[in-house]
Amino acid sequence: MSIKIATLYGSVRSERQGIKAANFFMKKLSERKIFNTLIDPMDYSLPLLDKMYKEYSSEDAPENLKKIAGILNNADGFLIITGEYNHSIPPALKNLLDHFQTEYFFKPSAIVSYSAGNYGGVRSAVHLRAILGELGTPTISSMFPVAKVQDSFDDEGNALVDFYEKRSKRFLDEFIWYVEALKNARNKGVPY
Repeated sequence: MSIKIATLYGSVRSERQGIKAANFFMKKLSERKIFNTLIDPMDYSLPLLDKMYKEYSSEDAPENLKKIAGILNNADGFLIITGEYNHSIPPALKNLLDHFQTEYFFKPSAIVSYSAGNYGGVRSAVHLRAILGELGTPTISSMFPVAKVQDSFDDEGNALVDFYEKRSKRFLDEFIWYVEALKNARNKGVPY
C-alpha cells in the first residue's frame, strides 16, 4: 500500500537543534520507501492565526496556506516533531497546527519530542497529544522522546546514539500500522 506522511516541525529558532531529529525521521521514512514531506514553518512564514485556512475563499487564501493544505490533504498520517518550551509546545508549531482542521480528520499522528536536557520534551508531548486529538488526528500510544537532542543526531539526521535506530524501528512500525489501518477505514467511509 502506498502511503504519504507529512512531517510537521515546530521550531523557528536561529540555532534550532530539533531539525536534526526531523532529518533523522525523514531519512527513516525514506528508507522504508514512504513518501514524506517536511512542513517547516521557517519555509512558510505563516502569520499569527487570524483566520483558519477553511475560512478563506479559494481565491483569497494565501499561497503558503494553500501549499500546506495540499500537503496535509494528501497525507495519510502526520509525524509531529516538537521541542519543549516552558513545559509546552513551541508557538510556531501551535500556530502551524491551528491554521488547519479538516485536513487532519481520521488520520493518525505520532509524536517525537525533544529537549536539550534529560527529559526529552515529554511534557510538551503530553500537551500536544490533547491538541492533536482535538484537531481530529488521534495519536498512537507510543511517543519518541529525544534527550539532549544536540548530541543525539548530526545535521544530516544520522543517529549519534545507537539505541535511536532500534527505537525508531518499533515506533515507526506502530505508526505505519495505524496509518494503513485508518487509510483502509477511510476508504470505506468516515462518520461525518
